[in-house]
Amino acid sequence: MAFGKNKDDVSSGDAEVTSTPEADDDLDGPFDIDDFDDPATATVGRLDLGSVLIPLPEAGQVQVELTQQGVPSAVWVVTPNGRFTVAAYAAPKSAGLWREVASELAESLRKDAGQVSIKDGKWGREVVGVAPGAQGQAGMVRFIGVDGYRWMIRCVVNGPEENSDALAKEARDALADTVVRRGDTPLPVRTPLPVELPEAMANQLRAAAEQQAAQQAQQPGEQPPQPPTPAARRSEQGSAMQQLRTITGG
Repeated sequence: MAFGKNKDDVSSGDAEVTSTPEADDDLDGPFDIDDFDDPATATVGRLDLGSVLIPLPEAGQVQVELTQQGVPSAVWVVTPNGRFTVAAYAAPKSAGLWREVASELAESLRKDAGQVSIKDGKWGREVVGVAPGAQGQAGMVRFIGVDGYRWMIRCVVNGPEENSDALAKEARDALADTVVRRGDTPLPVRTPLPVELPEAMANQLRAAAEQQAAQQAQQPGEQPPQPPTPAARRSEQGSAMQQLRTITGG
């Protein structure tokens, strides 16, 4: 594996972002696909979603969000502690986009009257929002961002507040071994890089859709078969706090 210009460019332009001292010695990624002498090795042990290749934690499962047109918009990694999703966006060659995005996310959360804080993480600022949920259980949303060479990663972490530390560690561990496949196509800054499902997963979702159609055609009282995995759900556009309420039931 070769590491050169990409990591140097990012570190030299990100001096204003502070990070925890203990993370600096252990921080390895996220990586760019060009960091690998043989790009095929980047797929080993990682879920290949086209623009990002992410490792799955032990006991992690996959949940796919679809647009109304049936196109995958987000892939969530679900663990006993909650869930997180990793997405990549087009960015300038120099670092700094995440600072702008983090400020906008924090402002959006504050407008929704959530409890908002900015914390220092491995890669700089992390935006954390907490809101009351169903049965008095507080829910947490955490946004983790990383500036790369012509790309930016945004990781969204959702779960109960009581599991926030364990869930954040799972997300950071995954980010530290994530690979970004940016491509050479010129794109406007902040354009989401496309999500592409592995063929086996896409086939499962097609089978799930066919099964759902068959269930809807069944007569009342019939016992429907169990749906296959991974789970699929329709995504809804909304604010940062609405993403939090999706988990908490608020």
